[in-house]
Amino acid sequence: MIFSSILFLFRFLPIVLLLYFVVPKKFKNAVLFLVSLIFYGWDEPLYILLMLFSTVLDYSVGRAIEKSRLKNTKNGAKLALLCSVVINLGLLGFFKYSNFVVNTLNGIFGLDIPNLDITLPIGISFYTFQTLSYSIDVYRGKVNAQHNIVNFGAYVSMFPQLIAGPIVQYKTVAKELDDRTITLDGFSYGVRRFAQGLAKKVLIANTVGELFNELACKTDGLSAASAWLGIIAFTIQIYFDFSGYSDMAIGLGRMFGFRFLENFIYPYESKSITEFWRRWHISLGSFFREYLYIPLGGNRKGNARQILNLFIVWALTGLWHGANWNFVIWGLYYFVVLVIEKFALKKLLDKAPSAVAHIYTIVIFVIGWAIFAYPDMADGSYYVGALLGQNGLFSGDTLYYLSNYGVVLIAGVLFSTSLPKKLYQKLTVKPQVKLAVQLVFIIVSVVMSVMFLVSDSYNPFLYFRF
Repeated sequence: MIFSSILFLFRFLPIVLLLYFVVPKKFKNAVLFLVSLIFYGWDEPLYILLMLFSTVLDYSVGRAIEKSRLKNTKNGAKLALLCSVVINLGLLGFFKYSNFVVNTLNGIFGLDIPNLDITLPIGISFYTFQTLSYSIDVYRGKVNAQHNIVNFGAYVSMFPQLIAGPIVQYKTVAKELDDRTITLDGFSYGVRRFAQGLAKKVLIANTVGELFNELACKTDGLSAASAWLGIIAFTIQIYFDFSGYSDMAIGLGRMFGFRFLENFIYPYESKSITEFWRRWHISLGSFFREYLYIPLGGNRKGNARQILNLFIVWALTGLWHGANWNFVIWGLYYFVVLVIEKFALKKLLDKAPSAVAHIYTIVIFVIGWAIFAYPDMADGSYYVGALLGQNGLFSGDTLYYLSNYGVVLIAGVLFSTSLPKKLYQKLTVKPQVKLAVQLVFIIVSVVMSVMFLVSDSYNPFLYFRF
């Protein structure tokens, strides 16, 4: 656990904002770096050392690449980049995948190798990709090496998006690290975006998550109707959980003068899985496309090579999400779907009625979430079987769950679309009305979220585990 939500909202954040705006401009990055380290190490102080090591490593790599360029020695730059790639991925592999490898070897060869007593550092998958993107972009000449280690440390450890993304590439914030301006409009936008993310997480994700947890625990007699209700709840939960965190990160970033890129653009409105992955977790998709898929050759070397490249990317995308085989299968599930779409379904989907394409896409990603939700593959197989009707189509408890959770399920479906945003834009043409609506929204969102948080137990973001 990093901070309890109440401690973060009413102590940490107000103190940090006050301190940040009081200090002179030249010290703002130092304050951001320091408070981010405190935030990260609150529960596990030891992992501050890992964060500092990653910071010093890639800062040094950037400077080494720059010096090699000035001396026109390509081998030196390649060696420095290789050190960054090997050490960063080595640390990620050790902390995240050691026990996965041990368990796999034990299962295949009947061995009895004990698991390592390793706690996964929260957010390591995110900040590892961030530091890697920096070193690679310096090597490619897309950004200049950062000469101020405090500024670079603020980038690596920035608490608004540190533990669950989005993955912020250095090139998108390089100028703002050196010089940024915080306006009243920007700060107020940040507050609204933060309130939006908080409401998404607390009011919707947590509530529908309770429904899925109840149904996921049923190990006998789960009907198809209840199973579909449960996985729809998980589908809503994971979107509002992760997009809610991204909204909060974008909002906090704006309060501190940074403009993080969007990470979700209404992915559940997609009409193909290809489109879905252009709208879902955009920062991760962009990373794999820019730093793996395109360097592997992308679609430039024929269909067979493209399929191989897609296989590698999606196997690793699945593995990035967690050290369990269900995540690998989940990634490969999307590999198969995307290959079929590209070489067989694309023209049909383009010509199909919009509703048909949309229903197809919903069914595909909902089944995908059924694979994703169960690290225990035996439990996952049972749940998929229940979805297919192996325990019967309907049971009385479905109506019970609908009566208890129907309102929040409808709200989840509605707010996962762009309809509320379009309605808001129509109703707030006049500036006075717009301001009033924004104030009411912030107050209601924060007050209701705090009420739920006070009465609820600690409920971390799903993506903390990744």
